[in-house]
Amino acid sequence: MQYHVIYDGDCNLCSNFTETLAKIDRGQRFDYIPMQDQQTLSDFDISAADCEMGMILIDAENPSRRWQGSNAAEKIAHLLPLGNTLIDLYRNLPGLKFLGDRVYDQIRDNRYQWFGKRSQTYHAPYPVGCAANPETPQTPDGKKA
Repeated sequence: MQYHVIYDGDCNLCSNFTETLAKIDRGQRFDYIPMQDQQTLSDFDISAADCEMGMILIDAENPSRRWQGSNAAEKIAHLLPLGNTLIDLYRNLPGLKFLGDRVYDQIRDNRYQWFGKRSQTYHAPYPVGCAANPETPQTPDGKKA
């Protein structure tokens, strides 16, 4: 199953997370769209205002199935090796999910002040629609990296 990760390509933390995820996954489950790519986001009926609420994860096979904010981060972690065990523990410890949601909201709202803003939007090596071999990621213009 494939998922689209919509991330803030101007945020240092968000871009570093996306870069790390791309290195781990190598295009097997996830492809990526920066929030700044409004042309591609419009294909998914996602506005800039929608993006202000945090990262978005879309099920590529059923695009109406979406997760946002801390729920998107949890779903991504759940899909990674051993992630389901950690997320199940996180969700079942009393109060931890509530606390995690509040922490996510604070980070989302202060990400540029706390982690900085890039001067150029980061584009992940596996853009939406990329049919690259996982061993050869592509740049945003479709060339092999």
